Amino acid sequence: MSTSTDDALGGTFLLGGDLPVRRLGFGAMRITGRGIWGAPADREAAKAVLRRAVELGITLIDTADSYGPNVSEELIAEAQHPYPDDLVIATKGGLLRTGPGQWPPDGRPEHLKEACEGSLRRLRVDRIDLYQLHRPDPAVPYEDSVGALAELQAAGKIRHVGVSNVTVDQLATARSIVPVVSVQNRYNLADRASEDVLQACERDGIAFLPWFPLATGDLAKPGSVLDDVARRLEVPPGQVALAWLLHHSPVDLPIPGTSSVAHLEENVAAAGLELGPEEVAALDRLG
Repeated sequence: MSTSTDDALGGTFLLGGDLPVRRLGFGAMRITGRGIWGAPADREAAKAVLRRAVELGITLIDTADSYGPNVSEELIAEAQHPYPDDLVIATKGGLLRTGPGQWPPDGRPEHLKEACEGSLRRLRVDRIDLYQLHRPDPAVPYEDSVGALAELQAAGKIRHVGVSNVTVDQLATARSIVPVVSVQNRYNLADRASEDVLQACERDGIAFLPWFPLATGDLAKPGSVLDDVARRLEVPPGQVALAWLLHHSPVDLPIPGTSSVAHLEENVAAAGLELGPEEVAALDRLG
């Protein structure tokens, strides 16, 4: 079965009421070095992936100051600045990097404000379209961390506020302090622990950005339901997993990441992949 490599086929979402984005975005974590640490082995190849993403119609690129650290944001600016008018760059703050694979949280207001200033410089913008708190810091009252983002918004440093890795209660707390336009939690065909958070977002029209959207684990093993659907449609299992996310909720904005142009094109093709009712029902039952 052939699918069109055109991100427009996945539809659009109005982020924060004023930023239309294609629902299938790009996560810019894996364009950095091994362990999401340092520069990539081939800097020009990483920038080629970013440029191809925009050529394919992607209008939402998600990154963070901790990816590298700093490297992902720098590459985005090198590849795309000055940015197309319809391109939304979302970044995050609230994690430190002490080495490859190490991500200690730092939700102190002073750190978040410094982190935002650094992202503004690296991305070469005066205001960040979507700035997200990367993770609650158990050593800092959550209200203080979110309050810092509210202050950054009031100061004109960020346009919209998002939160990440939250519970339903934490989302409610954040929304009591500042308008929240997006939530980014781990969610995929094999891991639906955040289904209650997704449902809360759907109820209130908040974008839900599932990270690690391609993780399928044992669900993709030969003879599995996912493998069977992928074989019938003649596409890779990961493409089916992305198509299922787009079908599962109208507020789902998957952000698969890759360092390969070929894999990027394969992912974007999921936007045009149609799943039949029986296939959707079979995939739904996997959760």
